[in-house]
Formats: sequence, C-alpha cells, structure tokens
Amino acid sequence: MEELEKIRQEYLTKINIRRIKEGKGAVGEVAPFNIGDGARKHVLVCAGTGCTSSKSPQIQKKFEEQIEQNNLNDEVKIVKTGCFGFCEAGPIVVIYPEGTFYSHIKVEDVERIVKEHLLEDMVVQDLVFKESIQGDKIIPINEVEFYKKQKRTALRNCGLINPEDINEYIAFDGYKALAKTLTTMTPEDVVAEIKASGLRGRGGGGFPTGMKWDFTAKAEGKEKYVVCNADEGDPGAFMDRSILEGDPNALIEAMIISGYAVGAQWGYVYVRAEYPIAVGRLDLAIKQAREKGLLGSNILGTDFSFDMEIRLGAGAFVCGEETALLNSIEGKRGMPRPRPPFPAVKGLWGKPTLINNVETFANIPQIILHGAEEFIKTGTEKSKGTKVFALGGKINHTGLVEIPMGTTLREIVYEIGGGIPNGKAFKAVQTGGPSGGCISVEHLDTPIDYDNLIALGSMMGSGGMIVMDEDNCMVDIARFFLDFTVDESCGKCTPCREGTKRMLEILERITEGKGKEGDIERLESLAQSIKISSLCGLGQTAPNPILSTLKYFRHEYEAHIQDKKCPAGLCKALLEFYITEKCIGCTKCARNCPVSCISGKVKERHVIDTEACIKCGNCMAVCPVGAVIKK
Repeated sequence: MEELEKIRQEYLTKINIRRIKEGKGAVGEVAPFNIGDGARKHVLVCAGTGCTSSKSPQIQKKFEEQIEQNNLNDEVKIVKTGCFGFCEAGPIVVIYPEGTFYSHIKVEDVERIVKEHLLEDMVVQDLVFKESIQGDKIIPINEVEFYKKQKRTALRNCGLINPEDINEYIAFDGYKALAKTLTTMTPEDVVAEIKASGLRGRGGGGFPTGMKWDFTAKAEGKEKYVVCNADEGDPGAFMDRSILEGDPNALIEAMIISGYAVGAQWGYVYVRAEYPIAVGRLDLAIKQAREKGLLGSNILGTDFSFDMEIRLGAGAFVCGEETALLNSIEGKRGMPRPRPPFPAVKGLWGKPTLINNVETFANIPQIILHGAEEFIKTGTEKSKGTKVFALGGKINHTGLVEIPMGTTLREIVYEIGGGIPNGKAFKAVQTGGPSGGCISVEHLDTPIDYDNLIALGSMMGSGGMIVMDEDNCMVDIARFFLDFTVDESCGKCTPCREGTKRMLEILERITEGKGKEGDIERLESLAQSIKISSLCGLGQTAPNPILSTLKYFRHEYEAHIQDKKCPAGLCKALLEFYITEKCIGCTKCARNCPVSCISGKVKERHVIDTEACIKCGNCMAVCPVGAVIKK
C-alpha cells in the first residue's frame, strides 16, 4: 500500500502535464508547466499496431536522435503510447502541455517539429490535423470533433500513458481499486458493487456481468479460475487489442479483483497469436506486476494470492465462444461444449470458471474505484456505461470510438465519424460482426444499446461497426459475412456445418445472376432452423446478416432474382457497361481494355461488345468525361 502511494506521488509530477490537458483535472498541486522532472514538453508517439505498421517506431527513434542532437533531453520527454483511437489520422504525435495534434507524420517531418515546435515554440501548421485549425486558433486534441462526444472509460489510458511502464499506470490511480478491494471490501461486497453497476458483457450478447460473477462465487469447489477472452476474431474489430496494447495493467488489475470476488487464485488470458504487440506488452506488464508484489502470494500484504499467465490461440473464430475457448486452453480442439452445465459451474478442467472479455474487465477498476452510482450515470436504463466500437468501412474517420450507451447512430456516423466519403449517401451500418446484422437509414436516430440493436435484427457483439454507402450491394454483404462464418465453423453440429453452406450456395447463386423464384423463402426457412438448432452462438447468430438484409433490403434480393440486376452495380455477373452519347471519341477506353472489346473511330462514339466484356471497369476508370456507365 505504501509502496503504491510512493510510486504514485513520484510520478504525479511527471504525468500531470498530460492529465490536466485531458480535461481530467490536476492530480496533484503541481502547476501545468512546472512538472517536477524539468521537462517543459511531452511528445507522445502512438505505438499501436496501426501506427507501428506506418513506421511510428522509426518516428520515435528520430525524435530521440533529434532531442539528443539539440540538447533537449532535460526539457523534452518522449513517451511511447498505445493507440489514440483515430486510426485514419495515423501515425499520430501529440505534444503537451498544449495538446497539439499532429497527424499522418512521416520520419522526415520530425526534424521540422523539433526545430519549429520544440525549439522555437511555433506549431508546424501544415502537419497539424486539419480539423484542429479553427480560424487563427489551434485546438487541443481532446476538443477535436472525433473525441468531443466520446467518454473514455475502457480506453481511458490508451494514447496517454506508456503501456510498458507500470509506474505510469500506478500514477494514474492504477491498482488503487485493487487496494480498496483487498483492504475495505469483502468478496460479497465486490460482487454486489458489480451487480449494482449494471455492467453487461462487452463481448457478445450482453449477459449481466455481476450475475455471472455471483454464479461463479456461489459455485461449489475450492479451486476456481478466471479467464479473459481476448480472442477477438470479428473482421475489422480491434477493441480488445488496443486495450492490451495501450493499457495492459487495467486488465491485470481487474482480473485480480475478480479472482478475489469469486474465490479464484489463478487466471488465464486467451489471446490470439496474431497480436504480437499486445502479447508482448501484456507479458511485460505481468512480469512488472509480479516484481512489485501485485501478482503472486500475499498481494499488498494481505492473505490473498493470485497469479496469471497467457495462452495463445491460433486464430480460430469459434474460440471466441467461451466453451470452445476453454477446450483450447486445455489443449483440445476448439469446439463448443453443450450447455448446461455453464462454465460458472463446470468450466476449465471441470472447475468453476469466470469468463469475461478484455473490454468488460477494463471497466472493473473504475467501477470499484468510483462506485456503481457513478458508473450508472452514463448509459440507458438497461445498458449502463460506455461501449467501444471499431468504426470502419465507408466513413471519413475510421478508428476506435468509445461512446456513452444511448448515443445515436447518426451522431456516430456524421459527428464522430465525419460522414461518408465523396458525398455518397449512407445506406446501412453493420454491427456485431458476422454475428450481427445490417441497420438501414431509417434507423439512423436509434439510440445504441443492447436491446435496441436486437430489436432491429442486429446485436452489439464485440463492437464492430461497418458503415456502407450507396455503392454497397446488401446481398453481397450478406454473402461476405456468411462466407466467413462457413469457413470458421468448427463443424461439430449439423445445422451450422451443413445449413450455413446451403445458405451460402443460394447467396452465391443469386449474386451470380442464377437466382430462382423461391430462393428468398428457402433462405428464410434455413436461417430460422439454424438459429434454433445450432449448438453454440456462432451457428445461432450466423443467419443474422441474411435475416436483417432481407428485412430492410428485400427489394435488392428481388431485383437480383427477378430482374437479374444488382441495384448497387456491384455484382459483376449482373453488370453491363455502356458508353453514352457523352463520348468524345478520345479512344482511352479502347486503349485500356484488356480484352479489346471496345470499338470506334477517333472523335466518334465508341461501343462495348457486352458479350466479350469481362466487366473489369477499366473503361469507366479512364474515361475523362464520364461517358461510361454500368447498369
């Protein structure tokens, strides 16, 4: 306890400059520009997976070299952080205390930033994120539209602290909730607090977290386990990965608290091996926590002991289902088990087991530290707190967003997400990954929570949110997600193994222009049968993309089958390219056609041989006057 407070006080002065500019209020009585370690600037460099792939390690190294060359070591501190969330703007560099937001930074830009900003105290305006510039004023990162409507709880430290230094986490009130738990609360008190918070599982169907903890705590048996499901397999989803990369100690602290609450002394984090940065930082955080006596025997001088380890998964989507995950940890093939019994009663190695995902755990320290009453101030009646979404697809601002439950789709798409690129019209948003569904434009003003999404034929899932515009074919979207599910099915139960394949065959036939009358009814019948008879959640939710697109976009299915047309102009087999009277006879289309199916004289309208056309679209792409159309 004393050791934690000593570390916290020592580091408060070092990070206070960041804390104040994040709008969180000062954590000590140190003035913003007198931060104790002599530094007048902190340069935060994103080291999440996205920015790392765009050379952020080289950017950090260049900053360090320039700081050394300009004798700024005592004045400027370089801080490697996790993901800032605004992935479209990466690589990101933020300079405090002013919170200047530099986006799309290249290695060659570093010398200018050091010279002009750090030495001459002049912001390099052409490198600043463009929406930060408002007239003659440059606003800090937390006032940019992308962040203004967010409320960061699970992501509270991502992009703000160095995830490889446990001392920074401790300085940001890290492990304070654990100390409170072990010294002032009984296990029953902890479970009661989580139940009172109304927190629901952030990884799937939204089961009440406190209820799951209560079941595990009351299960008979002296040996119990805590398992973190970090097997994030939804296409386009990276919420859990970002938390592990940017704030791994939050997960560790939460798992220790949950172990105390349910009577477990060992935990496993099941994370896919495709997340090397996340695995490396989590492994380092576990080692640092052990060194400080926060993991292992007699934690913080109490009689409670808890330790944990990482288990790597091979990337099987079905292992996101909790019983398949348990099989994988035990060294068996990742296939679901019949339920009941549920893991809370008979889980890992037949012992009572608590399973939550990364984002769910990331909320726990804040609930314990500030109380359930504070947590329930955010959200809706049945969906409390915030939710992290991976916003992608046809959207200007792609990235991670954490919004209060009850925020509307319109606010997410047009205010946080910056709207649809190229002035295109919004068509739909798909939530919940392959297990979710598509929501149409008439529901843009729907408040996002668990129950509203289910009522619309979708689900929260882990938090993927893919935006689609007028150029997306909804039949093809359903086919895409079902193709993924068929490939990832473990094959244990017949409805999922065979039924999803039959649905996929029908969808492929429809998109190839071979759809038949009765195909829609066959899809609906198969979908309903698979939902009620599949063994696990993968099969039970696999029909959701089909059922939701049939619900809101049935006319597109009918056009494919009856008219042999794709309204979005996407399905190649149903497309035909034409050259209109706008043609000026420049011959560009003919010269760029790979199969020479375009004929015509110079300065005369050209013609496409539709029988020979392979529908590659080159002619449309090169036409300077937009004379080529597809329909």
